[in-house]
Amino acid sequence: MINEEMDFTDVQKLREKAEKKLNKLRKSEDGELNKIDVNKLLHELQVHQIELEMQNEELQLAYKTAEKALKKYTMLFDFSPMGYFYLDPDGSICDLNFTGANMLEERRFSLINSNFKLFILDESKPAFNDFFRKTYTSNVKESCKVWLGYDNKTLCHVYMEGLVIENEQKCFLSVVDISKFSNT
Repeated sequence: MINEEMDFTDVQKLREKAEKKLNKLRKSEDGELNKIDVNKLLHELQVHQIELEMQNEELQLAYKTAEKALKKYTMLFDFSPMGYFYLDPDGSICDLNFTGANMLEERRFSLINSNFKLFILDESKPAFNDFFRKTYTSNVKESCKVWLGYDNKTLCHVYMEGLVIENEQKCFLSVVDISKFSNT
């Protein structure tokens, strides 16, 4: 039973009480330290230290491997010859690669949080809206061809495929410029 209220916020008092308690536990009946217990405890601490060092080495190796993979896939995403876009259900751009930004003739980071639908020409909006709705309702990859542009400025004719990533509820679009294959 505790006679006085312990203040766990006073680190110094807590340490002093812990040391007193440890000293009481260390002493045997005749008042000497139990050397067997101390040696056993020292051995356990040394083994635990080596285990922690081994775990640390494994974690550092895993970190380096993950960092290398991240760099590789970031390069693949950013410098792919096709445009990539991650869209929210309302059409807002969450992320895109450099090729996608070039298709829209804007700087990449200025496009974040802007609505992708603003870059669909009016004549293509019904096709895009139908495609986008189906992408969210069908749970399969959908595709369409639309014209990109804004302010009555046509940018390019594109073929796009979209798929909703289930856990994130974001639409991943891959967009290919097919202007050189279009008749108009």
